[in-house]
Amino acid sequence: MKEQLEKLAGTSLEEVSSACDIAALDALRVKYLGKKGELTAILKQMGRLSAEERPAMGQLANSVRASLEAAIEERRTQLEEAELEKRLEAEALDVTLPGSRVRGGHKHPMDVVIDELKEIFIGMGFEVDDGPEVELSTYNFDRLNTDEGHPAREWTDSFYLDEQSRTMLRTHTSPMEPRIMETRSLPIRAAVFGRCYRKDEVDATHSPMFHQMEGLVVDEHITFADLKGMLNNMAVQLYGPGTVTRFRPHHFPFTEPSCEMDVQCHKCGGKGCPTCKGEGWIELLGAGVCNPHVLEMSGIDPQTHSGWAFGMGLERAAMRQFKIADLRLMFENDVRFLEQF
Repeated sequence: MKEQLEKLAGTSLEEVSSACDIAALDALRVKYLGKKGELTAILKQMGRLSAEERPAMGQLANSVRASLEAAIEERRTQLEEAELEKRLEAEALDVTLPGSRVRGGHKHPMDVVIDELKEIFIGMGFEVDDGPEVELSTYNFDRLNTDEGHPAREWTDSFYLDEQSRTMLRTHTSPMEPRIMETRSLPIRAAVFGRCYRKDEVDATHSPMFHQMEGLVVDEHITFADLKGMLNNMAVQLYGPGTVTRFRPHHFPFTEPSCEMDVQCHKCGGKGCPTCKGEGWIELLGAGVCNPHVLEMSGIDPQTHSGWAFGMGLERAAMRQFKIADLRLMFENDVRFLEQF
């Protein structure tokens, strides 16, 4: 048994010292020190020895095991250092080479339009607000003179967050009108920007999530003429000289009289195309003179003060400015489209 242990020690140490990689070294460890290894097989013969021989053979076996384990660890360290050196050489970075150019980002077309509108209205003396996207139906409807039976309050039109229809994702930025009127000192000039939500089918000009801007002016002697002048001035500043607009009679519960403002279709120049659905015009916003009842609910005397308000879908404004034919392009995150701006 002594001869077997000495022979195993010599052979194993020689093989360990010549192991070419970590995998080969692990295979040798299993071969000699594993549960079914050669050293274990030799130790199973201890039962054949006399009581006097066993301590000496046990001590020799432990010495062989310790030497082999030390040799394996030493060779492992050598192989790991060699592998690290090889990787460092392979992954060396030549700092004298020119670096890769970092591509700079730029604004999304929606952000471009929002920032331009903010600049326009700040230049006209407006304060900029945003407001909550999760809104109370009291502000979204009741304070805007929209009673319980109005179609806009149907579950099929709005995203409600409770069974009582009290909390919802706002359907427009108009709830900020009563919020501003009840907290702001007169006179008021406010421009509100933010996301809104409605259960619209997705098409070239509609989306269940969209951006909107709300404008509100409350002061003494405000008339419909002030509204038309301000909105036409906004359109010319946004789209440039020669911009053609038109105003059509309409109805909104919170304004009286009410109107909608259109801009001539940028795609066909007013001739009619799929973008404008053959009409030659694209609806840009709804507006009107503040309903006296809305002013009263916010604590403003309609006998001494009047005002006007409008709400504008910003996706359509961006489509008109950048001549985009389909609203969906702005939400699909296609880099080929976004890199154009």
